[in-house]
Amino acid sequence: MRISARNQIKGNVVDVTKGATTSHIRVDIGNGTIVTSSITNEAVDDLGIKIGGNVIVVIKASDVMIAVD
Repeated sequence: MRISARNQIKGNVVDVTKGATTSHIRVDIGNGTIVTSSITNEAVDDLGIKIGGNVIVVIKASDVMIAVD
């Protein structure tokens, strides 16, 4: 696979929670750090995403916000 996004992190799927149309995929990227992604149920099925599977988290964002209270 080739992709232009530079923020790519390998990880292991630790949880897949399917909703009506969208799934939340929790990925352990190391040292207990979990990244959660929301993708369609169709994408989960097409990609064969399952708990224990190896994936690459690709982060593409135009804005990163920080807030303090």
